[in-house]
Amino acid sequence: MHARTGKLFGVVVASSAIVFAGTTVTAHADDPTTTPGMVIAEPKGPTCDATVKSVPTGPGSLTGLAKAQSSTALASIPAISTFSGAISGQLNPEVNVAAVLDNGPYIVFAPSNDAFAKLPPEKLEQLKTDPVALTALVYYHMALGILGPDDIEGTVYTQQGKPVIVKGSGGDITVNDAKVECGGIGADHMRVYIIDTVLDPALAPTPVTTATSVPTSTSVTTTTTTSATETTSATSPAAEAPTTVTVTETAPAG
Repeated sequence: MHARTGKLFGVVVASSAIVFAGTTVTAHADDPTTTPGMVIAEPKGPTCDATVKSVPTGPGSLTGLAKAQSSTALASIPAISTFSGAISGQLNPEVNVAAVLDNGPYIVFAPSNDAFAKLPPEKLEQLKTDPVALTALVYYHMALGILGPDDIEGTVYTQQGKPVIVKGSGGDITVNDAKVECGGIGADHMRVYIIDTVLDPALAPTPVTTATSVPTSTSVTTTTTTSATETTSATSPAAEAPTTVTVTETAPAG
């Protein structure tokens, strides 16, 4: 499993540099028809047909989403309207980071409206009155990069700083304990993964590492070469293996 740290496409953004501005976002009046040479991302997942593929034209269609700014695209998907409100000051007026997405590329793990409905009522009320908690939660659902459903598996570090673990590919993907309902929805500089559970940064998984540890013990094993008195001539260790012996030194008891 590999780690993705948001360095994709040479983009490096420090979280501390993000300004939470109450920017008003307006939709582009672009022609909804497909631009020649334009690539439309093909989302995958069990609910894609009902959420985005069923919209033939307009802002919420695959073509309309692909041409829209990231913040506008999120607002154009009815199934994630609660999350869109959470990033745009509608849930808490002190948290409006919609314009940040427009400076992507970003991967967004957007909880569905049903996912927010599963939250305990007191948790939702806290988010409405605690801008620090809401900001942390929102950024835990965002990561730098553009990755489709066939490429996203791995450890993904979010803008909140903690990682999420993505497993699977195509239409069968999980993010931590959340199931992706429709993944890889394309917008301008963004890929959206609709998930069935709100992710909690307090429950962030430990990232998988490849570092090895050295166990401690009362014995230390070292490898040395034989002294000159044990050989009649100097010999390269690579040329003659018997010139290397293993000596075990045991620490005295007490």
